[in-house]
Amino acid sequence: MAVFEKVQEIIVEELGKDAEEVKLETTFDELDADSLDVFQVISEIEDEFDIQIETEEGLNTVGDLVAYVEEKLNKQGIENILIRDILLCLYNYFDY
Repeated sequence: MAVFEKVQEIIVEELGKDAEEVKLETTFDELDADSLDVFQVISEIEDEFDIQIETEEGLNTVGDLVAYVEEKLNKQGIENILIRDILLCLYNYFDY
């Protein structure tokens, strides 16, 4: 499932909205989401994707949130690849 679809699913579940209302360009204001609602959505997204979202600032639309999650997942993937490469180098260096 793509990031947008999962984020959309979480928003629908947490805010009780129809999926058709939750588009990339939809603002959280348009979804009548207060700060507690946004906190709940972000908390669920953090759990679902195993990431930490450090800020809510600048996350005005669903698309902003999706882009942020995708960026975090890409960075996390790169970090995992680098760690794996370092471990392989160490393994080969010490010739276990």
